[in-house]
Amino acid sequence: MLVDIASCPRPQGPNEDFALSDSTAAVVLDGAGMAPGMKSGCRHGVAWYVKQLGTRLHGEATRGDAPLTVCLARAIESTASLHWDTCVIDDPLSPSATVAMARVRGGVFEWLVLGDCTILVGSDGVVTATTDDRLAQVAPHARAALAREAPGSPERQRAHEDLVQEERSQRNIRGGYWVAAADSTAASQALTGSESTSQVQSAALLTDGAGRLVTTFRSTDWQGYMTLLRHGGPEAVLRQVREAEVSDPHLSRWPRSKQHDDATIAYIRP
Repeated sequence: MLVDIASCPRPQGPNEDFALSDSTAAVVLDGAGMAPGMKSGCRHGVAWYVKQLGTRLHGEATRGDAPLTVCLARAIESTASLHWDTCVIDDPLSPSATVAMARVRGGVFEWLVLGDCTILVGSDGVVTATTDDRLAQVAPHARAALAREAPGSPERQRAHEDLVQEERSQRNIRGGYWVAAADSTAASQALTGSESTSQVQSAALLTDGAGRLVTTFRSTDWQGYMTLLRHGGPEAVLRQVREAEVSDPHLSRWPRSKQHDDATIAYIRP
């Protein structure tokens, strides 16, 4: 398969997204950041974690025929083993990531989503979007409290910290939401699917920052998003995301937790 990747970090911050691909598989990860000033029990940080996990996940997907959920479980385990003796990897604030991946094997296009990444699959002129939205269902009161505070204010900073704490208390537990962290059993909670490569014209793996054109700014739908990718490629789409973010510096037109987010797209032609 042919894969075109673009990744744009938020201004003045490290890129906590990660993407890697070859002719067989593509992976996109979105590291879970925290409010400024918050610390986890891991000395390495989120960017390190997503790079380690993403590299291992891609390797697992390309080396054999194991199901994608098994590939993810193995990658989580091997990444955890890298720092279990130096970091508190089971702390709720320890690094974690959402995941989207795709693989072509034996004439079959396979995909997996864990967390709020999105996969788009174009087949017979119709685009189907799959997103794991369980994170958006937790901590509604803390989310509403954050939205009420003015951007840049001390009150918003505290509200952001409260939201992160509340969300992380429900990470990888029944009734909460599931992401890649230190517990490999989370992989079994991923959304998965497959179809014949002959039926797939195009696909895309997106972090939630890249999906803002649809989910936050409402400037198009997923069908239109795929059309933008087909005509302009991932870099052009990410420029539109940044332009919309810059046009609303006070988060008033499009309420959201932060002005900018890391944004990554892997555009796939099987």
